[in-house]
Amino acid sequence: MNYHNLILASKSPRRKELMQDCGFAFRSISCDCDEVFDKDIPVEKAIEKIAYQKAKTVWDAFPDQLVLGCDTMVILDGEPLGKPKNREDASRMLKQLSGSTHRVISGVAILGKDVHIVFHDITEVTFYNIEEDDLQQYLDSDEPYDKAGAYGIQGKGKLFVKEIHGDYYNVMGLPIAKVYRELKKLLKNQ
Repeated sequence: MNYHNLILASKSPRRKELMQDCGFAFRSISCDCDEVFDKDIPVEKAIEKIAYQKAKTVWDAFPDQLVLGCDTMVILDGEPLGKPKNREDASRMLKQLSGSTHRVISGVAILGKDVHIVFHDITEVTFYNIEEDDLQQYLDSDEPYDKAGAYGIQGKGKLFVKEIHGDYYNVMGLPIAKVYRELKKLLKNQ
């Protein structure tokens, strides 16, 4: 299969930036699908399933393309923390993350004709205790509201991070080194 186009099934500016850094030609298409977290399967598989749903929704509309879908979730003590609904929700999440270690899991799906690749990556992040004035200042910014776990490690949220074990870019929303290697293999074999 000769893929003339690679589609990123996301409008995330962070994912777009990471993909651009790889040098692949691609376009970004927003995915309009329900992101239903299946609590009856292991959390890693549930996140992979959402990534697959995103990729499949776009691939159904463009079956001659290679489609990359991704979903990222913060997990604390087994509880998934997605994007906050509002300020109160963001505050609750950040207070939970304060002084603790959580996992950031990204599920990735790459779909195309005769291509079905699904995997996940896990990064552990430990936060310092977040002081109330820092929390309120952060909540006053626009940063926490479109990110899993209500923080952006690449933005002001980095000030909360004490330690990180694993792929930094996974925390940004895309384990780009693994994605790059998978796409390179596929595109090399055209």
